[in-house]
Amino acid sequence: MVRQKIEIKKIDNLTARQVTFSKRRKGLFKKARELSTLCDAEIALIVFSASGKLFDYSSSSMRQLIQRHDHQTEKCKLLRQQPLCIQGSDSHGVLSKKLMELSIELKQLEGENLQGLGLPSLMKLEKLVEGGISRIRKTKNERLDHEIKKLRTRELELMEELKKQKSSTRNAFDQGITPIANCNGSDTFLKLGLPYSNCN
Repeated sequence: MVRQKIEIKKIDNLTARQVTFSKRRKGLFKKARELSTLCDAEIALIVFSASGKLFDYSSSSMRQLIQRHDHQTEKCKLLRQQPLCIQGSDSHGVLSKKLMELSIELKQLEGENLQGLGLPSLMKLEKLVEGGISRIRKTKNERLDHEIKKLRTRELELMEELKKQKSSTRNAFDQGITPIANCNGSDTFLKLGLPYSNCN
């Protein structure tokens, strides 16, 4: 039987509302425990019923989690008050500036726009480029080693196959060869197939 989807609105019947609250609260607390266990998350859950009764769950100390929440909230408030905080209309300007800086840095890594750079900046850029080249070289060498190993393995497989083919061909050849005696009694040649003599 298919469960009917209920409309999410306040339940008018008081008894039905209390039963639903009890069932859903237990389900909610069970999910909180599972989330805490599976994901190693710190969870604090506080529920007040319509009658004002308190129900709570916490994965560790409730007091510590509330203090941590308050601390994080204070930090967010302070960040919002800072003038350089990325919010609203300011975010476009800050992001545009950051994008321009990254574009210039990328061009410099490609060897362009180096005229205005001083010696320390050029040395720093040189180190960055050298580091990138060494990482590229290392990755390339690893790929080459991998390819060489694959080719050597394939070579050994092919050589083994060739040996088997030669061996089977030799065996087949050996089994089908029969010496035929000459009319004068000497076996001077070989002939494939059944022995046959045309001597009278």
